[in-house]
Amino acid sequence: MERELVDGKKWPTKGQALEAIAICRSVGLIAYPVLQPDFGDGALGERKGAQMSRWFRLLVVVLTGIVLDGTATSAQSEDGGPLQLEAKIPLGHVRGRIDHMAVDLKRQRLFVAELGNDSVGVVDLATRSVMRPLSGFSEPQGVGYEPSTDMLFVANAGDGSVRVLDGNDYKARGQIELGSDADNIRIDAAAQRVIVGYGDGSLAYLDATTHNKVQSTSLKAHPESFQLDPNSGRIFVNLPNARVVAVVDRKSGKQVANWPVDKGGNYAMAIDLERNRLLLAFRNPPALGVLELADGRSISTVDTCGDVDDLFVDARRNRTYVSCGEGYVDVFETNGTAYQRISRVPTAAGARTSLFIPELNRLIVAVRESLAEPAAIWIFKPVP
Repeated sequence: MERELVDGKKWPTKGQALEAIAICRSVGLIAYPVLQPDFGDGALGERKGAQMSRWFRLLVVVLTGIVLDGTATSAQSEDGGPLQLEAKIPLGHVRGRIDHMAVDLKRQRLFVAELGNDSVGVVDLATRSVMRPLSGFSEPQGVGYEPSTDMLFVANAGDGSVRVLDGNDYKARGQIELGSDADNIRIDAAAQRVIVGYGDGSLAYLDATTHNKVQSTSLKAHPESFQLDPNSGRIFVNLPNARVVAVVDRKSGKQVANWPVDKGGNYAMAIDLERNRLLLAFRNPPALGVLELADGRSISTVDTCGDVDDLFVDARRNRTYVSCGEGYVDVFETNGTAYQRISRVPTAAGARTSLFIPELNRLIVAVRESLAEPAAIWIFKPVP
């Protein structure tokens, strides 16, 4: 494939081209699907991509620069909105998808699972700079910091392991083999356990001190987001491939209920403890679903942005934040049982993972590398 430069930029690769097309189509700059080449997958797809016409590649380069630059500008100029873009922290040479994040509140350090780069970024939120990248992982998806033992747990999709690192110097302190697709991590501080979703349908309960697996729960499909209810002792688990929410007793590890859902792609989840509601974000079609926490009864549904991967409740402001790969954070305000969208804040294409840190009063959004900008952490301050 020819790699000559256009205004200092190389022709896009297959992945960059598809990303650019998606961005342009989402804002109406490309209106017809016939303009998008069918690259396919694998080596054949790459060869097809290499044959993409010169004018089309030039269109992608130019339009992507316009769209991404405009997106960043619009996010920065969102004065008076519910989220103010406060800072961008470049992550360095980090390529590919970025997954979930966790925080060490005492040291104010953010951990970023850089799945496509096989690394975990360590960001100093106080100085707003990258401290160091941690390498040697295998598609890290989930991260969790356990404060009582000062340990960082990293779940790897590639080899199914959970790596344990010292929370101060980040030296290896252990490794637990779960078999395959280790994903989301939750910290059960009261029980000093680390809970990990993995494989074709399981939760593993790890002792935070010994790092041994002490319990497990079998599920009917791979678990995505899951949340611990501190009041009832239950765990709610999204199983998008089965279109259900599994309800698990945390103490026994036994599944006690299945709540079917009527939409697909229930990846993100949060608990609204003030209202005893379970919030689910669906991808197909994009929607925020509100369920009764006691029995899973559906209360309401409202449209949201597309390709959602994270969802958080801001109890102080009666708000909910939904981060989407479509390139937005949707902000919902709660009034009684109604969840009403009050703002759609621009971010960047593919920026679907986020972390709300109420103790720091900040929403963190992970932005993957694009043609216009390097991978970065965007810090938003909720107002008022």
